Amino acid sequence: MGKTTGFLEYPRRGPSPRPVEVRLRDWREVYEPQSDDDVSTQGARCMDCGIPFCMQGCPLGNRIPTFNDHVYRSHWEQAADQLFDTNNFPEFTGRLCPAPCESACVLGISDGPVTIERIEYEVAEHAFAHGFDVARVTDERIGTRVAVVGSGPAGLAAAAQLASVGHDVHVFERSDAIGGLLRYGIPEFKLEKKILDRRLAVMEASGVTFHTNVSVGGADVTLGDLQRDFDAVLLALGSTRPRLIPVPGADLAGVYPAMTYLEAANRAVRDAVPTVIDAKDRDVVILGGGDTGADCLGTVHRQGARSVHQIEILDRPPDERPDDQPWPTMARIYKSSPAHDEGGERRFSTETLEFLGDGRVERIVVRDDTTNESLVMGADLVLIAAGFVGPELEGLGLNDEPFVTSRATLSVGSDWRMDALSGPVPVFACGDGVRGQSLIVWAIAEGRSAAAAIDAHLSGDPSLLPAPVAPYSLSW
Repeated sequence: MGKTTGFLEYPRRGPSPRPVEVRLRDWREVYEPQSDDDVSTQGARCMDCGIPFCMQGCPLGNRIPTFNDHVYRSHWEQAADQLFDTNNFPEFTGRLCPAPCESACVLGISDGPVTIERIEYEVAEHAFAHGFDVARVTDERIGTRVAVVGSGPAGLAAAAQLASVGHDVHVFERSDAIGGLLRYGIPEFKLEKKILDRRLAVMEASGVTFHTNVSVGGADVTLGDLQRDFDAVLLALGSTRPRLIPVPGADLAGVYPAMTYLEAANRAVRDAVPTVIDAKDRDVVILGGGDTGADCLGTVHRQGARSVHQIEILDRPPDERPDDQPWPTMARIYKSSPAHDEGGERRFSTETLEFLGDGRVERIVVRDDTTNESLVMGADLVLIAAGFVGPELEGLGLNDEPFVTSRATLSVGSDWRMDALSGPVPVFACGDGVRGQSLIVWAIAEGRSAAAAIDAHLSGDPSLLPAPVAPYSLSW
């Protein structure tokens, strides 16, 4: 634990965001650094609560009270040793995870929970800055080869784990750069890509080989090729098929899935060129109130949109935890992101009825479900951030039963193996391609667990431990 009476003495205090008028001029991360003393004070708030529900709330089982105590005592290297032992990429989760651990924090029952996510961020950054160990590596190579298809958080976590015990790991990515949605789906102001590139350099140094512009199942490589050339194959495909809104006018120009827009924006920032989908001086409507919608919101602000409306079909969540979502569950409550502080209007309980325009979208017709009144809004750029409906399986021959579930996700057994798929070597699957659209921390946890299953299959003396997340049964 932290200081015995720390939770009574210190309020919750996270980092301060940079002023809106400043941060809208660039693509740098939103928050100002916190001092070591401030972070240590937040670590002091961790209680001796007996049962660390925060650890149960974290799919990775991070040893949160332990590293909080080390941070309180300014033992940064010991804190990093604990954190990197259970989480391959705390520099990612410390920026991107919605922190189910904080929802489960005992202190959160009656006060603000411990700033676990930000402490994780600071521990990771201290580790990189001071040369602490940021990966578990080995010089030993045991002669087994594993192919990982997909380079998002699940695939990268599995690759890092497998390389750490001596497997020869090759990661195949269909895009021109490694990272999956971390690369092209997350805006720079939430994850500067130098942070991703820093981690990839560590992985390459530990023996992971990356292959870009390789479409497995396409013209480049078949799944059968990988089964022939490797001792095991892991599909970490993600859930990348967008959920669209099938209403009249949905095919008009100017209506885009959110990821199409965000990828174009990320590429433009990386290459310092104009984006091919620009929100500058446009009336933008974002359909979807989740994290992806907020990512679009912050991006259109930085591109100079004339107006922005973010529309959510669900009711506005309550400000406090509702009775039917008791602690320590991750309750659906009203939240705002820094992007919402930057401008725009949010509308809840609003259903999209139609897009109007002559070749290109010009207006959108919506209905307020609380009043049952229809409204026509100006919109010459519409971004659909309504979520995702499963992995893209074209070319892999896995589109039908028994390879997929009723939810159009990949079907796996208790050890992450696709038991219905035959071949010379087993094929495993994990991450959003199995779970469906979810959190980065779940992706990393499942990547680690799948890596443990592959190691157990290939090694007579397996040494990897799975994350505490339970794999899925075929009936789920």
